[in-house]
Amino acid sequence: MNVLVVDDDVVARMMLMHLVDSCGSHAIVEAEDGEDAWRQLAGGLQPDIVFCDLRMPHLSGIELLQRVRQTPLLAALPFVLVSAASDSATMDEAALAGASGYIVKPFRHEDVRAQFERLFAQPDANEAIDAADAADVNDEAPDAVARRLGIDLDRLRLYLDGLARQLQAAQGGLAEGAEGIEQCARLRAGCSMLGLHGAAAALDRAPLAASLTQAQAAVARQIERAARA
Repeated sequence: MNVLVVDDDVVARMMLMHLVDSCGSHAIVEAEDGEDAWRQLAGGLQPDIVFCDLRMPHLSGIELLQRVRQTPLLAALPFVLVSAASDSATMDEAALAGASGYIVKPFRHEDVRAQFERLFAQPDANEAIDAADAADVNDEAPDAVARRLGIDLDRLRLYLDGLARQLQAAQGGLAEGAEGIEQCARLRAGCSMLGLHGAAAALDRAPLAASLTQAQAAVARQIERAARA
């Protein structure tokens, strides 16, 4: 797996690269800031996942993420933001920008490994279960999602409510062309960030109307689970 690690702090970058390397046999490419990362991506670099610091000079992690989501060939790229910030405003900004995941510094080996396991989970091909059951099997428990994101369950429920509204709006029709691709990528990223991996996988499949319905059902189930947690 090709992994792009972006951080303007060389010590933090080396530490994150070490943690990525400890999670498996990965080819790691580093970028010293957002501008360097964008030059590499625009030049043809095709990583399987990006781990990127949030606050950097020249081009921040959020700004880099926005460019990625607005580029059709990169729009679906798993993009994990890394930051010391765990306040709700920053988390909201990351979710709205389409972050696939979020790690709060100081990062740990289990935090990085969890992102690989979450974003690249492989379902058991021998299991004969229907789509709704598959979503339930693959989805993270609400309390686990809240811990991973460094938020409480009330904040998680707000995120889930917002995602439900976005999915409902998308049922009325996605935009055409690049804008529609970006919109769908943001919905997939939102589902993935909130632990709804079955829904995120469904949004990669056609027909999209059925996939949106499945994703909405998954969000509704997660809201119910969060209310009981």
